[in-house]
Amino acid sequence: EIRETLRMLAQLGMFEHVGNKNYRTYMEVVERCLPEGGLFLLHTFGWDDVKGQPNDPWIDKYIFPNYYIPTIREVAQAIEGLFVMEDWHNFGADYDKTLIAWQHNFQKNWEQLKSHYDERFYRMWNYYLLSCAGSFRARRNQLWQIVLSKHGVPGGYVSIR
Repeated sequence: EIRETLRMLAQLGMFEHVGNKNYRTYMEVVERCLPEGGLFLLHTFGWDDVKGQPNDPWIDKYIFPNYYIPTIREVAQAIEGLFVMEDWHNFGADYDKTLIAWQHNFQKNWEQLKSHYDERFYRMWNYYLLSCAGSFRARRNQLWQIVLSKHGVPGGYVSIR
């Protein structure tokens, strides 16, 4: 069981902070680190607009400076020739529920948190979580989980959904 765990690398919620000019280099490092027969799970937000997504100025300034949400094309270019794409699943249609749950928990626990943060922080995080929930609900943003292998899984990869 431990041996199987070591054969899988996962990256959750970081790709958006690598920067699109670094995507290929990032994937080359992943390819070097992934053991033969191993799988890599890329968990990232995604943007379907082929022109690319301009950063939201407010989120860029207050929440995630210099973030960038990749397009399908940018992910494909980064992995081309390095990996076999075994599975690409889009959880975006359900992600607004996660954001709403986080916002609910944030509200519910604010009394315990507010001695460490000011009212401005409270308003900013409520706005961020709710506006992102709206973006996912409107299907403007996506949440992708992409399973990659170096040479293909013999017999094919079986996705568990």
